[in-house]
Amino acid sequence: MSIVVVGSVALDTIYTPRGSAEDALGGSASYFALAARHFTDVHVVAVVGEDFPASHRELLTADRVHLGGLETKPGKTFRWAGEYTDDLNGRKSLATELNVFETFHPTLSAEQRRASTVFLANIDPELQLEVLSQVENPRLTVIDTMNYWIHSKRDALVELIRRVDVVLLNDEEAKLLAGDWSLPRAARKLHEMGARRLVIKKSENGAALFHGEDRFFTPAFAVENPLDPTGAGDSFAGGFLGYLDATGGTHPMQFRRAMVVGTALASIAVEGFSPRGLKETSRDAIAQRVDAVLQTMYCPPEPLWPA
Repeated sequence: MSIVVVGSVALDTIYTPRGSAEDALGGSASYFALAARHFTDVHVVAVVGEDFPASHRELLTADRVHLGGLETKPGKTFRWAGEYTDDLNGRKSLATELNVFETFHPTLSAEQRRASTVFLANIDPELQLEVLSQVENPRLTVIDTMNYWIHSKRDALVELIRRVDVVLLNDEEAKLLAGDWSLPRAARKLHEMGARRLVIKKSENGAALFHGEDRFFTPAFAVENPLDPTGAGDSFAGGFLGYLDATGGTHPMQFRRAMVVGTALASIAVEGFSPRGLKETSRDAIAQRVDAVLQTMYCPPEPLWPA
């Protein structure tokens, strides 16, 4: 069992009301891999420039994270800078420099093609389709996307949605793609477009799973002092898919539990700048957060009116 993740490894400069970081390790593949590796092997497929710091490569190097697919090309590493609002729910992009990521077209190795789970992180849908055509017989395929691709490459994105097992979006993206402000109606319309399972990320409000008429909502783990929400969605995806890959999950209840696992990893990510916390956390710490979320969801059934 293993996951191949195709996405970005980046240098992030972040400003929040609670602090800042300059040229920190970032990128969807970084957060995803360091979250998922607590459950399964992860093959990172990404590209960096010659300026990528050795200390960041060391941070990304962890047990069960395989970096054979991390290319180094002449030029500069993908950079992003952003500033968050006081409540951390809104952000403004200050600068985006694609650099070597602009011409990224990966060719998967034989081992990567045989991965049991494929996560196509937030990149060009046409590139996601290229990668999807290379994998052999994955048990689970999952995509993430963003508003930019919904606006600019909708046709390719819709084709991709029809070909994968799970579509991962935030609530704003789901409503935009479906053209409906109601999340349940948007989910139904996305099913009609060909989506099989939808996982909707709702930030500090948790996440929702839609699979036909089956619906599941999980709260988030309550973080008392969040510092930086960058990478929370990819960390959620890492916990979600890492658990499913490790368990061979196909049953609806396994998908539900995977959702809770995802919220636990996301909560760890937001407590610091960069994905270092994901690397340094323990299995016990993850399990405690999963149990805490499950406790908030438990309410034994009993009659509404006494007999």
